[in-house]
Amino acid sequence: MFREVEAPGRSRQSPPPADAPEALPGEIGFLQRHGVGREILVEAARLARACGVSADDALIRSGLLDETAFYRALAAETGLPFRETGELCVHALARYPEAVLSGLVPLAEELGPRLSYAYAPQGEAVVRLLAAGPRLDRGYCVATPTAIRNNVIAARGETVAREAADGLAVRTPHLSYRGGASRFQFGLGYGLGFGSGIAAAVAPAEGWLVASTLLGLGFLGSTGLRIAAMLEHVPTAPRRPFPRMPDRDLPTYTILIALHREAAIVPRLLAALCRLDYPAAKLDVKLVVEADDRDTAAALARAGPPGFAEIIAAPPGEPRTKPRALNVALPLARGEFVAVYDAEDVPDPGQLRLAVSTFARSEPEVACLQARLVIDNTNDGWLTRMFSIEYATLFDVMNPALARFDLPVPLGGTSNHFRRSVLQGLGGWDAWNVTEDADLGIRLAAAGYRVADLPSATLEEAPRQVGAWLRQRTRWMKGFLQVTVTHSRQPFGNLRRLGLAKTLGATAVCLGTVASAFGFPLFMLLALEAVLSGRLVEATTPSEILSASVGLTLFAAGVVALTLPPLEALRRRRWWGLLPFVPLMPVYYCLVSVAAWRGLLEFLLEPARWNKTEHGLARTSRAGLL
Repeated sequence: MFREVEAPGRSRQSPPPADAPEALPGEIGFLQRHGVGREILVEAARLARACGVSADDALIRSGLLDETAFYRALAAETGLPFRETGELCVHALARYPEAVLSGLVPLAEELGPRLSYAYAPQGEAVVRLLAAGPRLDRGYCVATPTAIRNNVIAARGETVAREAADGLAVRTPHLSYRGGASRFQFGLGYGLGFGSGIAAAVAPAEGWLVASTLLGLGFLGSTGLRIAAMLEHVPTAPRRPFPRMPDRDLPTYTILIALHREAAIVPRLLAALCRLDYPAAKLDVKLVVEADDRDTAAALARAGPPGFAEIIAAPPGEPRTKPRALNVALPLARGEFVAVYDAEDVPDPGQLRLAVSTFARSEPEVACLQARLVIDNTNDGWLTRMFSIEYATLFDVMNPALARFDLPVPLGGTSNHFRRSVLQGLGGWDAWNVTEDADLGIRLAAAGYRVADLPSATLEEAPRQVGAWLRQRTRWMKGFLQVTVTHSRQPFGNLRRLGLAKTLGATAVCLGTVASAFGFPLFMLLALEAVLSGRLVEATTPSEILSASVGLTLFAAGVVALTLPPLEALRRRRWWGLLPFVPLMPVYYCLVSVAAWRGLLEFLLEPARWNKTEHGLARTSRAGLL
């Protein structure tokens, strides 16, 4: 098989004379004979020594030389033919991702009983190839890593798409939403619906009391968790800065970014990536674009991605979701750690270094770090101000506290940092869940791993129009329902894996969020009506007293949970200008309730629909990025 074929060449190069200028590394020294200036090669050698990588890696990833120029020169130096991207016809034996990671792919060309190969060597393999001299095998040609990757993905498109969409569902079907609700769950849902209808017709007062009590329990669970989180003090930055780690000691870091209809945001994205305080030679950025998204692909081509970034075309397939696109690129990750960003994100330049230092000081069970998302376009309007308050509450108060409590953390869809081995071992993301981040947080906890807080900010763009906001929030609410269904198919098995505390925490975070959003406006109106009309004081029968008491309790808990955690979040951020908007949080959560009911409708009718959020529409910038 092709994996057993070794790259040609085994001999070593002779050492340079003692009186010669400082010798360049063998993997780049030959480039002088092909028009590359010595000063460029010396700089690449310096970067390679500083970062502990091969000189060709430093040369290409730092943008000192284009990879096509490098491999064209290598082909000329060795006398092997150079093949462009469109000239590779991949053999049926080629496997994904092995052929891409090895840089060696068999071609569908007849050489008698032997196979021919396209080869993109790196590091020491380049030196061996150069040293082979006249013994080079005529069955080899030189190609770029990009050409090999693109051709292998194109040739194996159906397999790649199928694995990205269904890999998790095939291996662990109970952990994927692909199958939807089980028969038991369907029966339970229909039974509850039918029973509620009968109760409403026969005994409306008692039926309403039971329904409001059940919804109220979910509401109280969610609000109780918010209040407990508010009381847990978590600093917004590390108490002591970690010592700066030398570049040589830093691991390779993979960044995955899924783009769909993001042409407008491409320049800002590439600028944010180039601002990262991390050696370019150790960055492995995968920009995943849908195969039919020509506008985004053209924008990337015009902008010219840096040498450490590569563009991956996700083969056509269903569902058309972000997690499916991430699953296409995950097998190609070369880094020890993997970060996920959205196209509009601007992470703090030092975020990757802080993540490496945090992982180094954490137990092996800490498999994921969640950075803090901060809204950048706060001043675009009322809606973006409320979104800013909500995000500050979630990422500065709620999630850090959940991590401290060792409860499942519903990850944000971006600025997650993973140990690659753990992420790949869990099967990546569930392509059929539209809140794949929250789902992965539950799966990490069920597998015995923990999520920790990463006190580093990533700026994000919030929707500034109600329609766009509703579409985004509808997807989130639908996803929470999908997470609830997925992880309640085997309730006793889930309880055994998570334990009682984590099961209750996951239920409060996912189901409790949706349940509280369903009933929030009604609870508030009933409670206000009971107080203003005096019905609370005039209640005489046990059922009236119980109903009024439940309403008043929910009203008080809701007011506390909707105002105090946001106030604490604004205090930690020192965003005093947003304090006047906190009393409007109940109004904002009425919009959340609308989104929850829309999410329920989509959950029933269009479970795989992905409501795309448009970016690049911001008018203001907290950090002056526009």
